[in-house]
Amino acid sequence: QVVEHGMFVKHCKVEVYLTELKLCENGDVENSFTRHFSKADTIDTIEKEMKKLFEIPEDKETRLWNKYTSNTYEPLNKLDSSIQDAGLCQGQVLIIEQKNEDGTWPRQFISNNFPTSPGLSSASSSLAIGSSTYSSGYGRTNRFNPFNSSSGYNSYGYSSYDYREPGRGTSQPGLCGLSNLGNTCFMNSAIQCLSNTPPLTEYFVNNKYVSELNNENPLGMKGEIAKAYADLTKQIWSGRYSYVTPRAFKTQVGRFAPQFSGYQQQDSQELLAFLLDGLHEDLNRILNKPYVELKDAEGRPDEVVAREAWENHQKRNNSIIVDIFHGLFKSTLVCPECSKVSVTFDPFCYLTLPLPMKKERNMEVFLICMDPRSKPTQYKVTVPKSGQISDLCVALSKLSGVPAHKMVVADVYNHRFHKIFQMDEKLNNILERDDIFVYEVAGGKQDDPEQVVLPVYHREKRIRHNSYNCNLVSTGMLFGQPLFISVPRSSTTCRRLYHMLLDHMARYVNRPSDDEEDDEDHYDRPLYVDQNNANNMRYSRQNGFPQPLEVDMEEEESSMDRELPSENEDSQSDESADNEEETERCRTAPANDNVASPRRRPLFTFHVVNAYGNSEVNTILDDGRPIKLVIFSLHLDSRDVLDQPYIALDWDPELKRRYYDEKAAEDFERHESMQSQPTRKHSVRLRDCIELFTTKERLGVDDPWYCPSCKRHQQATKKFDLWSLPHILVVHLKRFSYSRYLRDKLDTLVDFPF
Repeated sequence: QVVEHGMFVKHCKVEVYLTELKLCENGDVENSFTRHFSKADTIDTIEKEMKKLFEIPEDKETRLWNKYTSNTYEPLNKLDSSIQDAGLCQGQVLIIEQKNEDGTWPRQFISNNFPTSPGLSSASSSLAIGSSTYSSGYGRTNRFNPFNSSSGYNSYGYSSYDYREPGRGTSQPGLCGLSNLGNTCFMNSAIQCLSNTPPLTEYFVNNKYVSELNNENPLGMKGEIAKAYADLTKQIWSGRYSYVTPRAFKTQVGRFAPQFSGYQQQDSQELLAFLLDGLHEDLNRILNKPYVELKDAEGRPDEVVAREAWENHQKRNNSIIVDIFHGLFKSTLVCPECSKVSVTFDPFCYLTLPLPMKKERNMEVFLICMDPRSKPTQYKVTVPKSGQISDLCVALSKLSGVPAHKMVVADVYNHRFHKIFQMDEKLNNILERDDIFVYEVAGGKQDDPEQVVLPVYHREKRIRHNSYNCNLVSTGMLFGQPLFISVPRSSTTCRRLYHMLLDHMARYVNRPSDDEEDDEDHYDRPLYVDQNNANNMRYSRQNGFPQPLEVDMEEEESSMDRELPSENEDSQSDESADNEEETERCRTAPANDNVASPRRRPLFTFHVVNAYGNSEVNTILDDGRPIKLVIFSLHLDSRDVLDQPYIALDWDPELKRRYYDEKAAEDFERHESMQSQPTRKHSVRLRDCIELFTTKERLGVDDPWYCPSCKRHQQATKKFDLWSLPHILVVHLKRFSYSRYLRDKLDTLVDFPF
């Protein structure tokens, strides 16, 4: 059904899931029953359901309790209130209590005591409230105690939802914590700031607000927020409790602002802005707001225009909040064409300041040089925070001596290239936790006539029998670090590529001795036969398993312009003749993970795979002709680098164990730049934030200003100035910076005066 949220500004929402409540009887709290109710159902509906559930006579006097902590209970006395208005949420426990025969209740009602909760709230906030010097209207003493006035606390009366169990006492007024109701530390921090604002607290504790309540203001909340805040302030400053639970106040806030109705974390500044605006409208002394026409300065002195703007503001807004928290901005706009100057003065309630950000950042990267004898080296480089990948390469080139145009930057994750960056991509796409590798390559441009760059993965290849159809199925698992290798564009055969890769990996791959590999021409005999490459080679049977046939190598260096053999070049006629015999043999043959020629075994074979290395596209065959490498080369000038095929080196597990040195492969060196001391945490002064806020800036293309002289929109220059400050200045620091892909929280320390 459709449920309305809010009190005066209604927000209709479709209620898909009902609220689950746990119902139990007093004296047997552990034995509860689960029932579901709509948020529009009343407390009276729940009470009737509980009487029926526990077989309590309808004429029996009962009352309901809401248990929201292990030892804290709240009476639900307003039977006409809805579940939403009462602040009940998913999974809460409700207890029904029957009146004793002697007229007493099992749970004695203890008045004028506050609910207890095991924890106090402790939350940091990006809000700072500082008092400026003022002479009249609000006196300050060394020890602020609003209860020293003649208007006493005893005249205060509690609402029907304000049942309180005894709390821990204290003799210091105001030294009182606020218990969290879920993740409500955002609310408690804002309340504590306001509570320690002397003039505002005196105003509420001494009941001065009562005569100024504006119940008829259509923009207000019928005085409910002001009353709830006054009640909470009196509790905090009573001097009798070390902490209180602001549940009644939060319930009222949730009624008027549904975004704060739950118990999730919210923004502290948004809550404070709502509270200040709500208090202002509830206490606005202007009952009928007149229409006020705004006028431009038209060359008049700033003092005259500012006084006029403040008087116009007070004609419509006059409250204790305006007296204490409202100030005046000066806004200056200058047209870039006709030099028209527009000066306006605007009131503000809080000051939102940006944080000066560092223009540079440090990045840690690994450089992989072409020299096979050199280990990967870790560098720490300083780059512009809003720079590009090319800036990273230039900075690394200064430290390493490797030309920047010979670098390829990649994010390596899980033994594969997670992303290969283009030179014009932004550095803010790289996070602090990313593993960035920079590879030195000989070529790289797509139109390089001599060299191409091949992206290469390592895979440990295994073969197993498919129990369903008895076919041989190969699987590969990525390992080690991927690499780039530069090879000649037109003269690279399979044999040459094999030995170039061995040379490139000479630091951590040991070559087999002569008696282990008697003929290097047979380096590339496929070790595995599976459904993906069975059609791409001829094979015979030896010892019951498919084996590669010998290939004539005499024409190895001829036909430089021939293309890579197609996937269906060899027919299946050779295997079809023995298909029946092979199937029978497969059913009875034992499984063998290593299918290889007993005479010559290369360390690895080649396969064409996708960018993730988990899907084979083709098999590179040795027919003595050069490979058509253009379809494998890394197109650094293209945006679709993840759509191209990659080369995978498929290692036999036994050969990998014997010849691949994992420890040497993972070894690296640290450049002296890594030894630099970490920079001291950047800190700024509050004055720096204000100066940045008042800096002249140019309006954006999407936010132009309409110039009355030019009669069209212009990208004018804009400047803010603080014309007059309020008695209490609320400062909101913009702690989050936003980019296209992420939101980053700034941890810059801001030093502000106390």
